[in-house]
Amino acid sequence: MVSDQAAGSGRFADNLVYFSRVLRRAGLKTGPAAAADAIAAVDAIGIGSREEFHAALSAVFVKRHEDQPVFDEAFELFWRPRDLVGKMIALMSPKAPAGRQREKQRAGSTRAGEALTAEQQGKPPKQEPQVEVDSRFTVSANEVFKHTDFAQMTAAELARARQELKKLALPLDKVATRRFKSSHRPPIIDPRATMRHAMRSGGDLILPRFRQRKMMPPPLVILADISGSMSQYTRIFLQFVHALTEKRTRVHTFLFGTRLTNVTREMRRRDPDEAIALCSDAVRDWSGGTRIGSTLAEFNRLWSRRVLGQGAVVLLITDGLEREGVEELETEMDRLHRSCRRLIWLNPLLRFDGFEAKARGVKAMLPHVDEFRAVHNLQSLADLASALSANMTNAADPRRYLDIRRVA
Repeated sequence: MVSDQAAGSGRFADNLVYFSRVLRRAGLKTGPAAAADAIAAVDAIGIGSREEFHAALSAVFVKRHEDQPVFDEAFELFWRPRDLVGKMIALMSPKAPAGRQREKQRAGSTRAGEALTAEQQGKPPKQEPQVEVDSRFTVSANEVFKHTDFAQMTAAELARARQELKKLALPLDKVATRRFKSSHRPPIIDPRATMRHAMRSGGDLILPRFRQRKMMPPPLVILADISGSMSQYTRIFLQFVHALTEKRTRVHTFLFGTRLTNVTREMRRRDPDEAIALCSDAVRDWSGGTRIGSTLAEFNRLWSRRVLGQGAVVLLITDGLEREGVEELETEMDRLHRSCRRLIWLNPLLRFDGFEAKARGVKAMLPHVDEFRAVHNLQSLADLASALSANMTNAADPRRYLDIRRVA
């Protein structure tokens, strides 16, 4: 590829520094020292093949396991072979209509592409003339963005929404467990600790020791619908779930369409793009049909005893449009409601003004939930995070949508 003398100086060294900047913009922890080490490594191995060149740069720049997919995508984009003759032949040759399915986007490709594009366009902006405008009675652009529907966002706006989700204040709810920890305040006396402390002085001095119940965040169980009508909302909601999984323990995630899939292990990956890509690979019925009743029955039969202990909170995200097995759906919703401390239903249909519970599935599910909330924009997710930290509010009371005669 390149001679040993050209590796440590000239245009090739500038490209290595430029590549280090792209990696840093994509989220890798690189700096000038890493760029210098990369130049020294390439100078030492004397680039013989593309695989050796990739291995040398990977050993220098990749410091964490979750950075490997991002590095691989950035390497393919930045050090791609030119092959000008082959490209010209491909452009001039007749093309047959594409009959195969479009290749799925790999983990880290979005971040690597955006970092490379931003680095190429990193020119100083033009000085625009300053215009003084009285904006006291105008609407903030950030406020409008928070209330924009996820389904109506562009690709750039969705990327910005993912960044805003990382800044979202996460819930800090805690519940008392049956375990105890030492405390310096009464009123609960710890007999064992008192006797142990008294034995140190031979029993001459007995001072009481106290204890208090240990406070821990309750288990959080997410049941997300990934059918065709819900996939566009579930993908952005999984970004919020990934942030929750990073900040607190005992978060269990399940995806369901026509079958139930446990993706808790996939969501524990530190890179959100890699985590969602692994979830897509694990789920076979993504953007397909939905069977809410049968999947809830499977969850109640196989997983409820494992994950719904110690005052668990369940987040159920679905539109509730169940056509078959409504009786089974009502039975399983009642069982799920009795098994958890709090059941919150997140429905994107609440984005419509004047929503009424007319569908059979919605009527069967509403009597068995504690809260009924929207999940279609950033503001709704911020309200959800605040609600998880506090108690229930009347604004999310599901009885507002029920028939008065049925409640009575």
